[in-house]
Amino acid sequence: MFEDDKLAVDEAERAARHQAVKGAVRKEMQNEIARQERANEPEHRDEDAAIGAHFREKAVGELVSTEAEIDRGRTAAKVSQVIDYVFYLIYSLIGLEILLELLGAREGNSFKSFIDALTAPILLPFKTLMPDIARGRFELRISYLFALFVYVLLHLAVNGLLRLFAHRKTAV
Repeated sequence: MFEDDKLAVDEAERAARHQAVKGAVRKEMQNEIARQERANEPEHRDEDAAIGAHFREKAVGELVSTEAEIDRGRTAAKVSQVIDYVFYLIYSLIGLEILLELLGAREGNSFKSFIDALTAPILLPFKTLMPDIARGRFELRISYLFALFVYVLLHLAVNGLLRLFAHRKTAV
């Protein structure tokens, strides 16, 4: 949720800066044209019009570029929200599985069987990775804790990759 707020604030700041720069360029262009028109003779008016057209083209090109960048950021933010939701579901299921094992839930119970079936594909690679700590029916599945850690790292990596696409490239 915090990342979404940061993206929204960043997008709003970027849009405000863009509008301010666009307004400053427009004002500068108008002042330059007015000054040139007052100072120049009639033979320089074509040159002044070309300068004005150049500034106008540049401002429109910058506007198009910024709009595309903002759209790309919005799309990345939406994709990030979906990815966050999927990973939060995975975290919840793994946490529930760890809790059920720790509390010694009965294997024959239908809810336990349902959770086992849901978590089997995501926990299969980690199932026998590390030894479990057990006392009677109660088990602490260290492999599942490690799986949770790996999924957190994967989540961070995917969101980091999306941030690369959402943020603006700056020329040095």
